Amino acid sequence: MKKRLVIALGGNALIKKGQKGTIYEQFANTRESCRSIVRMIKEGWDVVITHGNGPQVGALVLQNQAAKDITPEMPLGICVAESEGLIGYMIQQCLSNELKREQLERPVIALITQVIVDPKDPSLENPTKPIGPYYNEEESLRMLHEGYHMTRLPRGWRIVVPSPDPIRIVEGDIIRKMLDDDIIVIASGGGGMPVIEKEGWGLDGLEAVVDKDLAAERLAEAVGAQVLLILTDVEKVYLHYNTPSQEPLQKVTYDQMKQYYLDGEFPEGNMGPKILAALRFLEYGGERVIISNIEQGWEALEGKTGTLIVPK
Repeated sequence: MKKRLVIALGGNALIKKGQKGTIYEQFANTRESCRSIVRMIKEGWDVVITHGNGPQVGALVLQNQAAKDITPEMPLGICVAESEGLIGYMIQQCLSNELKREQLERPVIALITQVIVDPKDPSLENPTKPIGPYYNEEESLRMLHEGYHMTRLPRGWRIVVPSPDPIRIVEGDIIRKMLDDDIIVIASGGGGMPVIEKEGWGLDGLEAVVDKDLAAERLAEAVGAQVLLILTDVEKVYLHYNTPSQEPLQKVTYDQMKQYYLDGEFPEGNMGPKILAALRFLEYGGERVIISNIEQGWEALEGKTGTLIVPK
């Protein structure tokens, strides 16, 4: 079997710091990330690509709110599907174009993906997942009065929504079969659509979002990947992040990283889910997890940068 890799692109990494997040900026950033992905494919990797959607789904929620007196407002679950489609389209087009430039004949497909969650997941009653842009103090008070749940982070305030833990990728078997047929798959975008199984009904969507890194780990299990590559907006994982004693991590074992995680080194709204995903993947039997920035995906896979997390 060929080497199999799940690449998780951060939604914030597709909109760089200081950018407004226009579609032209996002396409440019996507084209940049696809160059290193094509290099991985040329080196013999089967790849599944997943992506975040925090800024994008947040923008859709605000657009819905602003236009609710003109057109029916779409619920959060539908906004997740919209963002999964629009980002998947960008990646699919940019990756196909880059493959053609490199004279590689490989089909690329973006798949709207559903993710099973527990209907009794406590997060459904306790919103914690940040989405959308950052707000200042005055703006956040206005948002609170409008009924949004808000949380304060180091860079400002953000809207938070329910984020249940993913259990299983509904389309996991289909994705694995497509990989076996040499199809490059973009799946579980934005964490996928959170759904529950109802007796006598089937699948039913929820007003929530699934963390894309935790969903990426479930996706890696479903397709039998050896490596999970998480690309975000920082080059490495750091201890004591954003403090004078900040320390980059180069190569870390499972036991070391688990202890750092239990010690509270990684905030829930930032690096925490990425580390939890890494720990779960290694517990499942994955060979390694790499966390780095989106501009250096190939270099990180080659071991030249990023944080490498290994079983022992």
